[in-house]
Amino acid sequence: MMMQKRQADDDIAQAAWLYYVGNLSQQEVSEKLGVSRFKVLRMLADAREQGLVRITVEHRTARTLALADRLVAAFGLQEAQVAPVEGDPGNDAFARNAVAILASGYLARIASSDARVTVGVGWGRTLSAMADNLTGVRNSGLTFVSLMGSVTYASHTAPGDVCVRLAAQTGGRAILLPAPFVTESAAACEGIMAQRLVREAIDAARGADHALMSVGECREGAILFDSDIFSHDQLQQLRDADVVGDCCGVFYKADGSVADIELNRCTPCVQPEDMALMDSVLLAGGSGKRAATLAVLRAGFVKKLLVDEGLAVALLEASEGGRA
Repeated sequence: MMMQKRQADDDIAQAAWLYYVGNLSQQEVSEKLGVSRFKVLRMLADAREQGLVRITVEHRTARTLALADRLVAAFGLQEAQVAPVEGDPGNDAFARNAVAILASGYLARIASSDARVTVGVGWGRTLSAMADNLTGVRNSGLTFVSLMGSVTYASHTAPGDVCVRLAAQTGGRAILLPAPFVTESAAACEGIMAQRLVREAIDAARGADHALMSVGECREGAILFDSDIFSHDQLQQLRDADVVGDCCGVFYKADGSVADIELNRCTPCVQPEDMALMDSVLLAGGSGKRAATLAVLRAGFVKKLLVDEGLAVALLEASEGGRA
């Protein structure tokens, strides 16, 4: 009887996520869950009555709590949170938004726990969606600082843009790293890192209490490969070294090691050894992030992980099954 009630509660939470977070219609929720539209209406009403639906939907279902516990054990984490959405293989945007909502709740938690706190911020669509979903946080003692250089074109997902939006939303301040995401050479990067304003921003980033980071795939068809950020030679370096992912401007191989390539000496950013001193939180959503997320987790500096349910299962299958 207890198991049946727990499953029913999980189903209600799943329906609420699909409807309120995923913006699916009641008919689409009905088809996805294999229940009648009348049952969906009843589940949504139950979600409101049970207090599951507020600004966000309570994510701590029995299923996702069990997955979170396994992730903590498998990767030696301090904490893991799993959004209760299995996600469709072709709908990674839905998974990213679910993880972003988890991250906005996490950020609200740390922002209210301390009068003064510095949060390092990476870049990407998930972090940008986190900023979009953050509400009700006001703390003039908050400082958001870029963990990496930025891109030359305006972007809603660029590190500077995300930092500025978070500072404006919370009444805090933003410190931007006045450097490009990537330079032409290691020598050029050294020259930029020697500039006073860059040094001051990097020092502020290295001293952050928390770091909120996302992970990028390094494969054909990924954003990094299809953008104009890298030169042809730099892209070839990634291919030749079998790089699978990046986090805040550092490029990793599948075993979690930092790739020994020139490109890793061309990105002005905070390094993994600096991240290890922070409360480092990795955000990852969507099945396409599996290989890159595994690599960053194996690097050993991530303390907390926020993922969607589908990716959580894939990570555990790879870890517990011994697959790469």
